[in-house]
Amino acid sequence: MSEILKPMDTKRILELRGDYFYPCTQHFYRQPPLIVRGVMQYLFDACGKRYTDFFAGVSVVACGHCNPVIAEATAAQLKRLQHTSTIYLTEPNAMLAQRLTEVLPEGLKRTFFVNSGTEANEGALLLARRYTGRRDFIALEHSLHGRSHLTMEVTGLAMWRSDPFLEGSTAFIPRPFQPGLTEGEAAMRSLEALDQVLEQRGGNIAAMIVEPIQGNGGIIIPPAEYFHEVKKRLDRFGILLIADEIQTGFGRTGQMFAMEHFGVAPDIMTMAKALGNGVPVAAFSTTDAIAASMNQPSASTFGGNPVAAVTALAVLDYIRDAGLVSRSKLLGETLHAGLKQMQERYDTLVADVRGSGLMIGAELSGGSPEESARLVDRVLEDMKERGFIIGKNGIHRNVLAFQPPLVITGEDIRLMLDALDQVLTTIRQEADHSEPHLVYGKRE
Repeated sequence: MSEILKPMDTKRILELRGDYFYPCTQHFYRQPPLIVRGVMQYLFDACGKRYTDFFAGVSVVACGHCNPVIAEATAAQLKRLQHTSTIYLTEPNAMLAQRLTEVLPEGLKRTFFVNSGTEANEGALLLARRYTGRRDFIALEHSLHGRSHLTMEVTGLAMWRSDPFLEGSTAFIPRPFQPGLTEGEAAMRSLEALDQVLEQRGGNIAAMIVEPIQGNGGIIIPPAEYFHEVKKRLDRFGILLIADEIQTGFGRTGQMFAMEHFGVAPDIMTMAKALGNGVPVAAFSTTDAIAASMNQPSASTFGGNPVAAVTALAVLDYIRDAGLVSRSKLLGETLHAGLKQMQERYDTLVADVRGSGLMIGAELSGGSPEESARLVDRVLEDMKERGFIIGKNGIHRNVLAFQPPLVITGEDIRLMLDALDQVLTTIRQEADHSEPHLVYGKRE
């Protein structure tokens, strides 16, 4: 296949997707670019247009698209030994398991390698059931943990719960965030619901699974003491805490793992996305004692294969050598401050800015959830035309998601903020010249 495609091929690719993909597979844009190449924080379409990527494939390419240092290690291993499965002895996955102990929370020593975040969470939930001998789980409302049967069972976002025959084995409690409530009030509301669940069925609960920062739920950060209180309650009932660090891991939030912000060590941690920088590799890690319960013979055909493991080792080296964790913290502060200034200037459009490191959400406000979602789509489309790729999330799909490669520069951020300022100015001017007192479907 030629690296550079003709512009007309975009239409052909859309036709192929329409003819051969499942209807659940969609894309963000009315006029999507056909992406053919990536270089660090930049993407290029079939026409040669460059886009600065502020979504990183949903937090995947933290080290940048086609990072030459990582790609070289991947290519060399691909030519040397591509696959054997875990039933054979190879060096890379053993070295990766050891290396992970250098960055994981203390005590998380044992690792099982798989291919995706869904599979990592599925394995963690199975591990919790085997260790505790219990069946049920606790999860937060508006969470997202995967596409498989068991991970969908603990997913709180309705749009991702597509299996019509879920077990009903999960107790969902409110997340510690609610518009109209203070942080403390929202946290207390969540903890009181947790207390009620524990009182009613604590003896049947194997684990509580949480995203330290909810991604698809709208980039929601719990109050500082929230997970301390959660862990204290779970420990009294012998319930495990699973931290889903699939979006938040490996420097994304300004710490190696987001749980470090809260000073809480989970019993099991899952990881994926940034660990492979685009190569499928994922894992769930735990303590010696909990891992001992996974003693029935098992294997993962592709999990921790030599190419994925060598890539992940190169990723960990690059994160360390390039100082990406501290870079994420510092540049995240720049991005957050710029978006907060945008909120002050466009207070009728930007309702909230929240996040940590280079995982920041800007919630947009229209006259209704539907209008807010359309407003986000408009911004994404206009920013794409200006050469910037931004994501979206939130329970109403009304949150702009800024999760760029951690190799992004301060100048990239400045240029993106300037472009966003232009877009919001245009939208506000259009609203000012529309029917009087009618703003995004809401009369004032």
